[in-house]
Amino acid sequence: MANAFLIGPSVYLRPLEREDAPLVAGYLNNPAVRRTLAAYRPLSVGQEQAFLEALATNEQNVVLGVVSRDRDLLIGVTGLHRLDFRGRHAEFGLFIGDPSYWGRGLGTEATRLMLDYGFGTLNLNRVWLQVFGHHASAQRVYEKAGFRREGIQREQHFVEGRYTDGVLMGILRAEWTPLLPELREALKTPASREN
Repeated sequence: MANAFLIGPSVYLRPLEREDAPLVAGYLNNPAVRRTLAAYRPLSVGQEQAFLEALATNEQNVVLGVVSRDRDLLIGVTGLHRLDFRGRHAEFGLFIGDPSYWGRGLGTEATRLMLDYGFGTLNLNRVWLQVFGHHASAQRVYEKAGFRREGIQREQHFVEGRYTDGVLMGILRAEWTPLLPELREALKTPASREN
């Protein structure tokens, strides 16, 4: 687990490195992945490298790579964006770019790790996100992690030749705190469960 920052039983989150740019750019250029994200333009490796370098000095974003523990492979990216330390809120983002890891619960685990960090370390009060209306699997991931639907922005996005709604979801610290004992147990690594 090279440079692990947050560790769960199946994934760990680590800072992204310049060397990750080719893999991340490949994920973001994959049509199956891109159809679930606001990204719509081709992304070069150089553009991704510049983005990763800019993250190092950006105080409003915490972006981490999602790495599978089974193969020690970078499979996606997650982050807290537009951090507002006065209002104590941030926008959440996540994508699992390797389709062979879809449907395994790894997105839910990564989401829970980031929420625990956001509420427990950054002292946030609210984390919110927007997901495409047609992306039902992502909505289920966020609901399993504790997010609630807050509203719909009708036909907010144009994706693959049609308009789709933007579903606004959020979670408050007061909603996260009662979930902590159960979630922290679920996030323990196998080794830490034995101790």
